[in-house]
Amino acid sequence: TIRPVRRSYYDPSSAPGKGVVWEWENDSGSWTPYDMDVGITIQRAYEKQHPWVDLSAIGFCYVIDFATMGQINRQTQRKRRVRRRLDMVYPLVSGTLPKSQSWPASPGAAAALPVPACACPQCLLVMSVKATVSAAGPGTATLQPRKAPPGPPAALKTPAPGAKAHDGMATMRGSLKPLAAQGGRQQAASTPTLSSASSTASPPGAGSGKASHPSLSTLNRSHLQRLAIAQSRVLIASGVPTVPVKNLTGSSPVNPALAGITGILMSAAGLPVCLTRPPKLVLHPPPVSKSEIQSIPGISHTYRKTTKKQAKKGKTPEEVLKKYLQKVRHPPDEDCTICMERLSSPSGYKGPQPAIKPDLVGKLVKCGHIFHLHCLVAMYNNGNKDGSLQCPTCKTIYGVKTGTQPPGKMEYHIIPHALPGHSDCKTIRIIYNIPPGVQGPEHPNPGKSFTARGFPRHCYLPDSEKGRKVLKLLLVAWDRRLIFAIGTSSTTGESDTVIWNEIHHKTEFGSNLTGHGYPDINYLDNVLAELAAQGITEESLAQEKD
Repeated sequence: TIRPVRRSYYDPSSAPGKGVVWEWENDSGSWTPYDMDVGITIQRAYEKQHPWVDLSAIGFCYVIDFATMGQINRQTQRKRRVRRRLDMVYPLVSGTLPKSQSWPASPGAAAALPVPACACPQCLLVMSVKATVSAAGPGTATLQPRKAPPGPPAALKTPAPGAKAHDGMATMRGSLKPLAAQGGRQQAASTPTLSSASSTASPPGAGSGKASHPSLSTLNRSHLQRLAIAQSRVLIASGVPTVPVKNLTGSSPVNPALAGITGILMSAAGLPVCLTRPPKLVLHPPPVSKSEIQSIPGISHTYRKTTKKQAKKGKTPEEVLKKYLQKVRHPPDEDCTICMERLSSPSGYKGPQPAIKPDLVGKLVKCGHIFHLHCLVAMYNNGNKDGSLQCPTCKTIYGVKTGTQPPGKMEYHIIPHALPGHSDCKTIRIIYNIPPGVQGPEHPNPGKSFTARGFPRHCYLPDSEKGRKVLKLLLVAWDRRLIFAIGTSSTTGESDTVIWNEIHHKTEFGSNLTGHGYPDINYLDNVLAELAAQGITEESLAQEKD
């Protein structure tokens, strides 16, 4: 396999110019450096004294918080430590920066070609081809079948000015023969010839009618592709077998036009060639007729709708908190994690003052965490006011948590296709549809319109026992308005739009190129954990029935 490499140059004022390296802590506890472009972006924000930097603009769903030196995943909210380390400064380059080299090389660039690092057939082949193309000069390239001359193979050379096409370079295969011999390969005698003629050669359509081509020194990628196709036609017309290529399904002969110029040259030198295909993104299943769609056993209806806000009314914040709290007469000598003042001191909350004394302290009955009652009431008033409370320290949920999902429709049914990794069952398809509208009082910007991009959104679950369990819990989450929210998209950066709300869905049907498809052996367990974090478990199913 031959891959291109490059050498990059950076401004002396950038992170590498100053020797600054940004790293993140991986799961094993060691430190991994960010890619150079990411590190430069982080360092630029750090030097401007920004409190944080959002990396979504360069394609990453992370936020770097400089105050805590942490990396936050905007989708999963997972946090990792980051650090800034000083390393050796990159050396300075004086004068004009070197121009990036490409292949074929420009005329006169042969002297600048680097010496191969080793004498393996691959390196020698690449350097020989680069030298040949560079030395071709301002002539034309012609292809003709020709037998290699007897005796030692001729070396690559450039014809003298005014030479005819048949007096040009020796055959490409002959020129590669010494390379193949170094690798213990044997070459056939009859091959097409890659010749170079001067500008005085016969014009197109004259003489023998051979096709002329642009100078090799100026060929671009499209010219090389046409050259490969022309060479393949010569191979087929002369009876030469097709190029032996290793495909994804094993070895098989392939038309040289499909192998490309690199594949042809490597095969001619006796080197192994492997063709690979890019994986195909499959977002949706094959078309399904209405007669093939089935309802899901054990689940009534085939759709759900949400309309208005489902908050519990008629109870004051004090009445709600009273169910979940115990008063603490002698608070411990520690901080309230809401206002960060000592629990033995009055609350430090400076907003609208609730009708409760600022020095009262309470303990949540399930988790045992202690806060100022003043702070808890303020936190409740700033939330959804639905009669539930979530501990800000451990996220334990008290009561039934609901969200702010805008009105919409959720459809669900079985389709007769299997997901990758779940060939033993059919597929549950979920279709979410939320129209754009106007934000209500529970949303970030009441009275302002919001957008709804990408709807209807299709999601998939295996029609297995665990898949149906996940669906039932997703229905509870939908009824509680927890599947979606209105906020800022981590993908596009658009604000006041409908976004996913921390419960991951699989939106890719027949592949997993984006990470949102199958196979994924851990997905069902992961989404059950995410639902539990929202207070939705099997106990919730019993509560819904009641």
